[in-house]
Amino acid sequence: MTLKVHHLRPAPGAHTKKTRVGRGEGSKGKTAGRGTKGSGARVQVSARFEGGQTPLFMRLPKLSGFTNNNKVVFQVVNLDRIASLFPQGGSIDPDTLADAGAVRRGQPVKVLGTGELGGVQVHVQAHAFSASAAEKIGVAGGSATQI
Repeated sequence: MTLKVHHLRPAPGAHTKKTRVGRGEGSKGKTAGRGTKGSGARVQVSARFEGGQTPLFMRLPKLSGFTNNNKVVFQVVNLDRIASLFPQGGSIDPDTLADAGAVRRGQPVKVLGTGELGGVQVHVQAHAFSASAAEKIGVAGGSATQI
C-alpha cells in the first residue's frame, strides 16, 4: 500500500477539542471560568469601569483650544536693527538679513517700524511690512517691496 496525503493523520493527543465552557456540569459548566458571584460573573463589564472610582477620562484635564496649522509666524526685524546692520543702506532682502544674522533662513520676514533709519536710503524686500515701517522707509527715500 502506498502512502498518500489523505492517509496522513495528526499524532494521537496532538489536537484536543475546544473546551465549550458553560455547557453543563460534565464539561466545565457551573461558573465557566468566571469565578463566583459579583458583577463580573453575571454580566459583561467594560474594561474602562473602575469599580465606582472616578474614571480615568474624568480625572484627566480637558484640552483647551486648538492649533491652527495654517498660521503664518513671521520673523520680525525692526528698522533700528536694519539701520545698525546696514549703515550704508542699499538693497535688503531676507537672504541678506539671514547672512547678517538678523533672521533664520527659509522663514517669512516682517519689518516693523520701531526705531529710525537715520536718513539711510534702503530698498527692502520682505514678506510683510507694518504701516509705520513702510512709511518711514518711504520718508527716508527708500522703497518697501512685498514679496
